[in-house]
Formats: sequence, structure tokens, C-alpha cells
Amino acid sequence: MALVTLKELLEAGVHFGHRTKRWNPKMRKYIFTERNGVHIIDLQQTVSQLQKAYNYMRDLAQNDGTVLFVGTKRQAAPIIVQEANRCEMPYVDKRWLGGTLTNFKTIRSRVDYLIELEQRRDRGEFNKLPKKEALKLNEEIERLQRRVGGLRRLQRLPDALFIVDTRREDLAVKEANKLDIPIVALVDTNCDPDPIDLPIPSNDDAIRAIKLMVGKMADAIIEGKQLRETLEAEEEVERAAAGESPTATWTPPEERPEDELLGPSTLAKLEAGIGSDEAEANANMSNQPEKKAETAQSDAGESAEEGAKTEESNA
Repeated sequence: MALVTLKELLEAGVHFGHRTKRWNPKMRKYIFTERNGVHIIDLQQTVSQLQKAYNYMRDLAQNDGTVLFVGTKRQAAPIIVQEANRCEMPYVDKRWLGGTLTNFKTIRSRVDYLIELEQRRDRGEFNKLPKKEALKLNEEIERLQRRVGGLRRLQRLPDALFIVDTRREDLAVKEANKLDIPIVALVDTNCDPDPIDLPIPSNDDAIRAIKLMVGKMADAIIEGKQLRETLEAEEEVERAAAGESPTATWTPPEERPEDELLGPSTLAKLEAGIGSDEAEANANMSNQPEKKAETAQSDAGESAEEGAKTEESNA
């Protein structure tokens, strides 16, 4: 089933580009035609690129990746906040602060300071301070919330950026390219698609078009997280099953009597053989004295004959 139908894209106005005199020639391959001085985006390519971006975002979230949503224009900002919160990702909906990526350590320290101030306020510490000082701290909280409030979930550099209107967010594009952070973005007919890793040709001005496309990216991230949770649950079950099963160890076989191991006929033959061997041994033992006597007599006869021969020779 297609991720989105052509009818849905047409109804959302995704196909409407900018006026022909404001176009970027590098977007030529994504333009279908021109109508009444306005470029019409090729929605077949939009569907294809959107599917690629969806798969990429899903796989990234499945591997515990972080996506930074960026959209500061009036039409996009509320949608960016809503969808980023829905999929629990960081976002930038106000002005992009220079160094958000390239000087991330400093930006993160401001986020940590904001969290610290909010915790102090929630614990009631501001009530113990002079009114002027408490008011000043509350104003600082509001200022930091506007500037870096959407970056609370950004504990490290993001694994990817999703941008609405790359022409407006050119500073974010430059910083991401400098750090080799992949970019997925909606690119209208007046944008340069070259710095974007996964451009999605789309109207980036109409609210319905922005909501549809940003919502699909949030859906992809949610699906990826669910896949990761399912996989982790299955691995946990496998580990538990492996822990309950006994360890396979070799045990020597029990010694069994010969009458169980050997059949009755074999035992009878062995007993008969043992009996014949014993009888033969006894017979040999009984014959030994007779043999000794015969040997002694033969030795005596031989000695007498030798003596007689000796006497004859002397005579």
C-alpha cells in the first residue's frame, strides 16, 4: 500500500510550486509542467522521495537516532512543534541560533540553565527572593524558552535534520553540511536541492501540504520507535528463557552390573570359558609333580650312564 495517494497530495496542494520567474533551475527534474505562470511539481517523484525519506526516518528511529525538526516560518512553526512533540523529537520553531550545531556545547549549556531555572521555580525558591530578582529570573526563563526551549530533548548532535523551506533555513543547512549531518527537507521550486541528502519536492508554503508531509515524517519516527521496543521486548523474552533453562553439563553414566549389560547367553559362554580355563589350570598343576618325578628319573639315568662311560675310559 502506498504511503500517500496522489489524490491526498492534490487535495493538500503539494503540487503547487512558485511562479516561474522565481524558480531554481536545479529543480527542473522535479517539475512536471507550468500552468498560469506557476510551476507544477511532479507528484510521482514526490511520492517516490517521500517513501525514501519515510524509510530513512523509520530506520533511524529504530536505531535510537535523533531527528531535529526545523521550521521557523509562520505557516510551519506550529506544525513543527505539534509533530515533533508527538514523536518526542527536538525542534526549532523560532529563529535558528547561529552555532546551534557547530557550537553545540554552548547551546546545550543554555538549555541546561533553562532546566535548572525551571526546577528552582517549581520548588518555590523564587518566592524567597526579592520580587525584582524573581521577576528578572522569570523573564529569563521566558526568553530561554523562546530561543532554546525546543532543544530540551537534544542531548547530543542530531543524527539528521528535517527542514521545511531550506531557502529560509539556509544557516541550518550550512551547519549540517559542515558537520556531515544528513538533511531531509521539503524543497519547493525556488530551492536548491543540491545540499540536501533527501529532498522531497513539495509545496512548502501551504499549511495543508506542510501538515501532511511533516506528519508523515513523525509517523515514520513513531513506527521506528515501536519496532525498536518490540525488538527489545523479544530479546528480553529470549534472555529470560535462556536464563531459566538448565545449563547442559555432561554426567557420567551410572555403573550397571554385568548381568544387566550382557545377555544370558553371553554370560553362559563366559562362565563356560572361565570354567574350562580353571579346569585346565588345575590339570596342569596336578601334572606338575609327575613331570618333576619323570625329569628327576631321567636325570639320574643320564648321570649313571655318564659314570659308566668314565670308568670304562679309565680302564
